[in-house]
Amino acid sequence: MKSGYFLFLELLLLCVSGGSSAWIVRNDTGLARGVNASAAISGAQTQLNASLPGLANLPKSRKKRYISQNDMIAILDYHNKVRANVFPPAANMEYMVWDESLARSAEAWAAACIWDHGPPYLLRYLGQNLSVRTGNYRSILQLVKPWYDEVKDYVFPYPRDCNPRCPMRCYGPMCTHYTQMVWATSNRVGCAINVCYNMVVWGSVWREATYLVCNYSPKGNWIGEAPYKVGAPCSACPPSYGGSCSNNMCFPGINSNFMYWFK
Repeated sequence: MKSGYFLFLELLLLCVSGGSSAWIVRNDTGLARGVNASAAISGAQTQLNASLPGLANLPKSRKKRYISQNDMIAILDYHNKVRANVFPPAANMEYMVWDESLARSAEAWAAACIWDHGPPYLLRYLGQNLSVRTGNYRSILQLVKPWYDEVKDYVFPYPRDCNPRCPMRCYGPMCTHYTQMVWATSNRVGCAINVCYNMVVWGSVWREATYLVCNYSPKGNWIGEAPYKVGAPCSACPPSYGGSCSNNMCFPGINSNFMYWFK
């Protein structure tokens, strides 16, 4: 029988594998279901690193971590707060955890300083929210909350049925940042933040931009599908949760949020 120490190590390894200013947000919407993302992220990450050799070859001692622990916790807690309080209530909302593989893929894309979703081969498997801001900010949530603010324009159940006001170069209805945040089966997130210089954002050059990339798995925003099932909280949780429920969400047996950080 394995000792508790070795069992913890195995669980840990499993977890880590698996001022004026302006802001703009961007979101990727899926078109067709793809294969499981876990096998694809590693290969896609290798391709992206190959296209960005400066990042891949930078000595570890000189690399800044792609997101601070405080920002990681703030983003994750905010997502779960939003997910726990959706209306109408969700019957199958899954608790979201941090995923280091997703964070590394987000880091590589944030380092490219391209204001667009990508890379294309990875977006077949992952959802993605983007946010960019000029000027100083007090909290990382200033880049995340605009995604949630789309809720005021969203009519359940379909992301396309929204009518937002567009004060800043909006090309059509946009609610899919919010729906990706509350997509019930998107139970993993990983984000990265990067300061980009002379970044082109919709035709304008931003001299210094704070760029946030969040990747989600499994991918959400499937056209024609609702983000979650309506019903009593936790009344339709997947069997893998074993009936465990916390704060209106299907809750995993082991709270592994902070395990993802120490690797």
